[in-house]
Amino acid sequence: MASKANLTKVANIDGYVREIDFATRFGLNWDALREILGIMRPIRKTPGTKLTSYLASVTLQDGDVGEGEEVPYSLATVEPVAYSDLTLEKYAKAVSIEAVNKYGAATAVQKTDAAFLNELTGKVMDRFYTFLQTGTLSGTYATWQMAVSMAIGKVVDKFKKMRRDITEVVVFVNTLDAYSYLGAAQVTIQTQNGISYVKNFLGASTVILSSEIPQNTVIATPVDNIDLYYIDPSDANFASLGLNYTVAGETNLIGVHANGNYNTVVGELFALMGMALWAEYLDGIAVVTVDANP
Repeated sequence: MASKANLTKVANIDGYVREIDFATRFGLNWDALREILGIMRPIRKTPGTKLTSYLASVTLQDGDVGEGEEVPYSLATVEPVAYSDLTLEKYAKAVSIEAVNKYGAATAVQKTDAAFLNELTGKVMDRFYTFLQTGTLSGTYATWQMAVSMAIGKVVDKFKKMRRDITEVVVFVNTLDAYSYLGAAQVTIQTQNGISYVKNFLGASTVILSSEIPQNTVIATPVDNIDLYYIDPSDANFASLGLNYTVAGETNLIGVHANGNYNTVVGELFALMGMALWAEYLDGIAVVTVDANP
């Protein structure tokens, strides 16, 4: 006798567990980054939302106002700098039954899942590093240590002039530059979820090492200036299309669906995400360089 309709079978459970595992590990990568930085606000955005940074300034009028005289207004301006929409990105990976038969599921499925996850995480980080390089606070200094110090100083000075409090400053540097300097210093480089960093170094709460930052370039910004914008893949509007993605954690950063395609005899893994790391104030990012020939 055939089984009753809607019976949950082993294949259904296996697929769901794989989806939960993938979504959870993806979320843990971002939790690790938030832990390293100290703070990073996740902000849920609806599809089509513009990513916007701001350039803020105030022109003060003379404050020496006589008794009974009208106090003049100081002109405050905030200029938005709009970039691209926060859009949904769709990815898929498939593994053939022949690959599983030859190499086993541990290699053909699990290892490729891990590589898939790393590429998705890296894509978001690469865009963020590119965006950081558009910061408007600039300068050139003779040494790498001075560049780090002045990048932090420029950020602190800028936010003091804006009358905004900042808690900690994070610095981004090229990996080779950092190792060249740290080779003669008693400093411990830590690594978590693929991110290398140094805590409490040269006035920065965190220094992140990345090969995506050009050599002889130092970037600094307050941790408070960094936001994580995301679209929730489990949005009910998407489900109305019959597309149900598995999400995990408090912040639904990625949706995952595993599916066996009997037409092509492959196991498919689909990922849906819309997320970006962003800085609220573009003029709150210092991008300074080291003069190679001072």
